[in-house]
Amino acid sequence: MATDTHRAIEAVWRIEAPRLIAGLSRLVRDVGVAEELAQDALVAALEQWPDGGVPSNPGAWLMTVAKRRAVDQIRRDETFRRKVEEVGRDLAESTPDIAASVAEDDGIGDDRLRLVFVACHPVLSTEARTALTLRLLGGLTTGEIARAFLVPETTVAQRIVRAKKTLAGAGVPFEVPQGAELAARLASVLEVVYLIFNEGYSATAGDDWMRPALCEDALRLGRVLARLAPREPEVHGLVALMEIQASRAAARTGPAGEPILLADQNRAHWDQLLIRRGLAALEWAEALNGQPGPYVLQAAIAACHARARRFTDTDWERIARLYERLAEAMPSPVVELNRAVALSMAFGPATGLALLDQLMAVPALRSYHLLPSVRGDFLVRLGRPAEARVEFERAASLTRNERERTLLLDRAAAL
Repeated sequence: MATDTHRAIEAVWRIEAPRLIAGLSRLVRDVGVAEELAQDALVAALEQWPDGGVPSNPGAWLMTVAKRRAVDQIRRDETFRRKVEEVGRDLAESTPDIAASVAEDDGIGDDRLRLVFVACHPVLSTEARTALTLRLLGGLTTGEIARAFLVPETTVAQRIVRAKKTLAGAGVPFEVPQGAELAARLASVLEVVYLIFNEGYSATAGDDWMRPALCEDALRLGRVLARLAPREPEVHGLVALMEIQASRAAARTGPAGEPILLADQNRAHWDQLLIRRGLAALEWAEALNGQPGPYVLQAAIAACHARARRFTDTDWERIARLYERLAEAMPSPVVELNRAVALSMAFGPATGLALLDQLMAVPALRSYHLLPSVRGDFLVRLGRPAEARVEFERAASLTRNERERTLLLDRAAAL
């Protein structure tokens, strides 16, 4: 029975932790303190729920306990007397029975949106933003984050601690930015969420081709953000992109976990529910703004693949045009690399190779394993196997993912 209760507490914590930390951050104006208060409430649940049972509204129970701890903490410092009164008034509005069902809709949605912008503040490094976002909003433990990104747990713990200190030291306000700052900060938020998704979709290192749990965490964050910022087309564009990409997950690996490339995937295994959700999000994003941004354009590209019943049905000419627009909206050598692939599929490998050869001298791509990998594919299609083999072997030497390395070496050996 106690084991069942502990499982219930773990499930509740996964769901409620972001709401809890967000609401407490609004009250105490310190993410680190808010997380400590939330942890105190979790300890109280672990102590009391096995005997008294899980309350009918566990989230409200945790919030009420945490707020009481906040009052106790603030009272220890007389300089925060005004904050005590604010928290006290907020607590007084709740029913006296902390186990009772208490509505927690006092702007909690806005609180979570504020917390997203705080955790993804540009004052932090990308690594720190990612770790803090997964910790506060993804509900992952330090150990889970460390395993996901293949770094020591102590490294992740230090990043999170430093991130909290940096936010406190910089006096980052617990608010959603406005005007021009909102656009700049929103880009940072979306970048972090997509980085998390991509690391799950195509792991940069390690023994696994994919880490589905990270994709799920990123999707959950994206869906929350879409509900909280319903008029932002790029938010819906990112959600559409992730939904459609995630729909292929079951078809991207074989029985032993080996990678299966797009052309070889069994599309009957694509998740049609995720595709429908993605296409609906894309339609909404396009309706919000006539000038699509980078995530909306990437989602439109993903939609071309999703709509094709077979690989040979893919509208590569439209994909090439979309990549051209994406290159204008978000200039990047990686975008140009993908455009070269689209051009090769639409107009032949020689066309793609011409653009690819221009990218060979770009410093940012010199150690990027997909450049020689794509070049090898073009050379195979042009009937130049000896050159292609060299490219696949070079790509294998550059990747840090063992599954991908094996795939590339197998392709080289086949030549």
